[in-house]
Amino acid sequence: MYIEREIEQMLRSYLKQFKCVLVTGARQTGKTTLLKHVLGDTYDYVTLDDVNELNNAIEDPGTFLTESSLPVIIDEVQLAPNLFRQVKFIVDAGDEYGGVVLTGSQTYNLMQGVSESLAGRVGILRLDGLSLREIAGNLKSEPYIPRQLARREVRAAPEDFDLWGHIQRGSMPRLQDADIDWYAFYSSYASTYLERDVRQLVNVRDQRKFFNFMVAAAARTGQLLNVSDIADAVDADAKTVRGWLSVLEASGIVVILQPFWANANKRLTKTPKLYFMDTGLACYLTGWNTAEQLRRGAMSGRMFETFVVSEVLKSYANAGRDTRDVFFYRDARKREIDLVIKDGNTLHPIEIKAGANVRRDAIKNFSALDELSGYEVGFGNVICQTETPYMLGEKVQAVPVWAI
Repeated sequence: MYIEREIEQMLRSYLKQFKCVLVTGARQTGKTTLLKHVLGDTYDYVTLDDVNELNNAIEDPGTFLTESSLPVIIDEVQLAPNLFRQVKFIVDAGDEYGGVVLTGSQTYNLMQGVSESLAGRVGILRLDGLSLREIAGNLKSEPYIPRQLARREVRAAPEDFDLWGHIQRGSMPRLQDADIDWYAFYSSYASTYLERDVRQLVNVRDQRKFFNFMVAAAARTGQLLNVSDIADAVDADAKTVRGWLSVLEASGIVVILQPFWANANKRLTKTPKLYFMDTGLACYLTGWNTAEQLRRGAMSGRMFETFVVSEVLKSYANAGRDTRDVFFYRDARKREIDLVIKDGNTLHPIEIKAGANVRRDAIKNFSALDELSGYEVGFGNVICQTETPYMLGEKVQAVPVWAI
């Protein structure tokens, strides 16, 4: 059964604003299903996973794509980089908006082709796995920004919904079908990813070592990124690990979250944090094979934090907003805030706690933001497993994870 996606509103808007629309995202997040659901009745569909179509696109892009074939969806377009120039020719020749819709699951080659041929002509959207909003049917189409909530505004979780079961199982649309075997899905997912995306991006001679690198990265989700530590764990040099991290990031597997500093130049020199975008994949790689193991295990806090961060980032991507407005905070005095959302010159602090009952000392570091000149501190949240929101201070409220 199709689950309505929050990004649909932005997709329809982009089709009216841009001659070409590109939908990116990791494999299996539902890009093709989304486009066929929204556009299937009026758009032709071509996938370059089809060897014959791929050969035609590579050998004769002019014949492959003509004005007469519009409107069209071209899936996995990064497999034929020379097609971007033909897309440019077609969209420049006509006045139709939204005539060409492209998808791809590996953004490095995609963005290279876009920057060279389609700059200024294409609207770009990123689709991640299912969000809690989508699962609950509570579509907002707006980015999450903390504000004071009344109890009536917070929906209850769907009946029989198991939060830890969802965190462990992951947010891939196919896994919402209980009949799909979790272990088999991610085993195949990892193998396909290694065989296709990784080989396209970087020459990996030892795929087993790259897989071990993925395991080491997953074991460090929610932590400050220590490239040397990962390199030591997998017996690789730091330069290689940095390259491999860029592969994970370009494929939508991980996000590198930057620290907030009032001086933007300083942000580039400070240590970022590493998060997996899909907790199901992170659990598979680190061996948390059941929800109960995860809930009681040593990584429960960091996996819950990873899940919440991914939910916040999904709310921005689904609304077509820049995820670079989401940071964390850590200063020289080691005062840390899990998330800081920048909305203009207002900073919203967020702490993430896996429990349901949160004490006021959880927000003790929020005051660090008062010391930053040029910014005002807005309303803050502690995201936790409470069922109803409650105040922790004049401008801070504990809210359930469903409030994201």
